[in-house]
Amino acid sequence: MAGWFELTKSDKTEQFSFVLKAGNSEPILRSEQYTTKAAALNGITSVQTNSALDARYQALAAKDGRPYFNLLAGNHQIIGTSQMYASEAARDKGIASVKNYGASKVIKDLTAG
Repeated sequence: MAGWFELTKSDKTEQFSFVLKAGNSEPILRSEQYTTKAAALNGITSVQTNSALDARYQALAAKDGRPYFNLLAGNHQIIGTSQMYASEAARDKGIASVKNYGASKVIKDLTAG
């Protein structure tokens, strides 16, 4: 089953964001908040472009030691951040999932308007 992007708009902040979901519906990458829908869509395009490139991933650990990763654009800005993982091996599987599903052209627009 293919992955997809879900584009949402916060009722509270009026900002847009997206989540890349794996074929099993699990979220594997979350974006920052964007002030416009067009900017969020550009973020999705950036994931589609950069997700296949090993050099675009930052494998990190949180202050409490839990592994996670960021996906970076060509300008080194963060496009998206993963969840926290229980192990480095699980984080590496998360990176592999983003590489696998990141090129998806399916965008489920859940914004109102």
